[in-house]
Amino acid sequence: MVPRRAGNHPIFPPCRYRRSGGNARSFLVSLSENYLPFMHVLIALNHPRTNLGTVGVALAEAGARLDVVACHEGGVLPESHEGHDALVVYGGGQNALADAEHPYLPHLARLTRDFGEADKAVLGICLGSQIVARGHGGRNVIGRPIEFGWTGIRPTAAGREDPLMAALGDGAPMFEWHNDTFELPQGAVHLAENDHTRHQAFRIGRAVYACQFHFEAFRPAVEEWVEDYSDLIEREVPGWLARRAAEAETLGRRADEVGLAIARAWVGLIARRKEEVATAGAARAIA
Repeated sequence: MVPRRAGNHPIFPPCRYRRSGGNARSFLVSLSENYLPFMHVLIALNHPRTNLGTVGVALAEAGARLDVVACHEGGVLPESHEGHDALVVYGGGQNALADAEHPYLPHLARLTRDFGEADKAVLGICLGSQIVARGHGGRNVIGRPIEFGWTGIRPTAAGREDPLMAALGDGAPMFEWHNDTFELPQGAVHLAENDHTRHQAFRIGRAVYACQFHFEAFRPAVEEWVEDYSDLIEREVPGWLARRAAEAETLGRRADEVGLAIARAWVGLIARRKEEVATAGAARAIA
């Protein structure tokens, strides 16, 4: 993916410049708003055909620069969080413990912890959520019955107060496609659940999120999966393809709305941290 650039300047995005007054506070606000650098986000892919979905939309809206690493094709991950503001780990068909076939998995799991310990935002989706759990000491649970399609997800009490999962309201349909899951790592806040899979989402610290459900999978992404895997879907979930179109118009439409709200809220966490860092740096510069 070609990194997106806003305007013609290689470092600073276009923004609303405003004249600052004569006090230090107004100068700091102006400096942090006018010269806030691009957010630089590392994207770890685990599958040959991955649609960035609602997360990609939200990152594009924010003018983020993306470093996309195709881990499953031998792409090389960085050694640490340095040089990036956030990390997204997408899904895939392998399990989170398949180190023999996918030797990058242990490092990717450690990287999710490294970003979090640096107070940088992390987002793991489906397999990615299981990798985040592994990286933070949670137990991976392999080979459960399949959960597939637009399925109701409800927030926990903590989830209702969470800046991302509050978008679920009293509950919302989200797309699922998984057998494996995880147990909560120590210190994790349980955010979402349903009757099939109790641990649907958790947060660690300020901004490390793991979501078992595919909130990023808006309907175009689901259509790509149908094109690629219709035989597999019919074999594993008989009858779903026949009702897909009707569900897409109702459940899928609602899932798209909620999924984009969750994605924008997560990207907002990156933006707020960059504002805080920029403001602090400006304060040191004039101290």
